[in-house]
Amino acid sequence: MDDVTRYVLPKDDERTELRDGVVRALRAVPMHFTSPINIEGLSATDLFAMNTLLGGAIEDQTVATLNATRTIWDADGRWADYEFKRYAESFPDVRLEREGGKEPLIGIELKGWYLLAKEEMPSFRFKASADAMTVWDLIAVFPWSLSNVISGKPVLEPPYIEQAKYAADLRTYYWEHRSNSAQKVEHPSTHPYPAPGSLYSDIVHDDKGGNFGRIARVRGLMNEWVSSTMQTPLSGIGARWWVRFLKMFDEHSDEKSIRDKFERLAQATGHDSKWADEVLSHVRRLMEM
Repeated sequence: MDDVTRYVLPKDDERTELRDGVVRALRAVPMHFTSPINIEGLSATDLFAMNTLLGGAIEDQTVATLNATRTIWDADGRWADYEFKRYAESFPDVRLEREGGKEPLIGIELKGWYLLAKEEMPSFRFKASADAMTVWDLIAVFPWSLSNVISGKPVLEPPYIEQAKYAADLRTYYWEHRSNSAQKVEHPSTHPYPAPGSLYSDIVHDDKGGNFGRIARVRGLMNEWVSSTMQTPLSGIGARWWVRFLKMFDEHSDEKSIRDKFERLAQATGHDSKWADEVLSHVRRLMEM
């Protein structure tokens, strides 16, 4: 993996300074983020589907917040006629551009990650070829949860931000070296900010499981950040423990299987069966809220 390095940004290009400001603004987004969405009355067992239900709306609101923090990335008003726009069907899906302008100044591939998703890591695919992005483009992943864990408004956590072109290179290198039988990745003929509908994703011929592009699994890219983020406290309890708790209550679980899981938990933590009964009683009330 040491063979893959980040691209050096030209110091004499105005986009380099602009990019630095955009990175600062992205890091500030969670502090300024607001959402009109408020979730109530959702069954706790349905929480795992939240990213599918709300992911797009939260990404739209993240872009709106990025524009609202213009003083961070455009303190001098040099880019007053530019704004970030999201194009859900294009790559990258967020672009800093002006109305009727030509090529965007900077692109961001923006992803949301619901912290209580079953996988305990982002599951999105990042398949775009490195040729489809410039050295200034970014990939940004925003973890989010609900303010009251199982209800409330969306809350963003500090994002993962990386040079998109480097992330694409590292992903491809990882794929081609994951085993002795791994095949080479085929790169399409493309260019930065490809037109909608054009071929810009790398092509693989040994991906029966559909795992190419799952960069959360790429060693040395974002795995440490994922592990750290899963420790984010939600109402005082780390996100990963919420996920593991909620997994006990899938559609295939019955009262006996759930109780057995709590019995094993009680034994592992030195408690007796009475403790498991008390916990189950509290859980039933929680699930009825």
